[in-house]
Amino acid sequence: MKQGVFTIRENAPLAPGLFRLTLEGDTSAFTAPGQFLNLRLDGFYLRRPISVCDWDGDSVTVIYKLLGHGTEALSGCPAGKTLDVLTGLGNGFDAARAGARPLVVGGGVGIPPLYRLTKELLRGGAEPVVILGFNRAEEIFLLDDFEAAGVEPIVATADGSAGIRGFVTDAVPAAGAYTYVFACGPTPMLRALDAVAETDGQFSLEERMGCGFGACMGCSVRTRTGHKRVCRDGPVFSREEIVW
Repeated sequence: MKQGVFTIRENAPLAPGLFRLTLEGDTSAFTAPGQFLNLRLDGFYLRRPISVCDWDGDSVTVIYKLLGHGTEALSGCPAGKTLDVLTGLGNGFDAARAGARPLVVGGGVGIPPLYRLTKELLRGGAEPVVILGFNRAEEIFLLDDFEAAGVEPIVATADGSAGIRGFVTDAVPAAGAYTYVFACGPTPMLRALDAVAETDGQFSLEERMGCGFGACMGCSVRTRTGHKRVCRDGPVFSREEIVW
């Protein structure tokens, strides 16, 4: 974990209720896709944890959803404003376990960290099959980014307005055989995917975080080896250790 001051380069709408935020600053603390950052906003006691979509040597990009007063305030922050940010938080995905043809499954705001993961899988020589789930066509985002990276995602929408009608689990048969599974999304999605997955895998869990670095114990979840903190021990866990 590293604390630093970052400058907003871009903070713009991406899809209904979603914003893309790019921050300039020291990104050296990020070591794996699936980690998150924790930013401080003026007038709010608790920091806001947001999963990382991508980063390079001097900038980091996150995608956040308008969910309350904090994210509403964040959406109004202009380019050039500085923010106090904790970086390199949490344990990310281990791409080395992917095998030749991993399945990458994301739903809603669980999709962003899978973009960086997919790029790393491709760089490692794997051929990932990506499934992205949305409620409706109007909410689709990052599709062009995945395509530019070199994959053609399978899209599922709950209302059938784009791609396969249904949830990500309804799209899994279209993926064919796979060697491993990576996933990030809401708990009901992960639970349903766990019921149909045919290989080992890694799931990134979503829990409400108070501190973001393991002090408050507010994001604890049950695992086969006892309770663990999503912010400190996760957010990525092996599929086999999660107790639903």
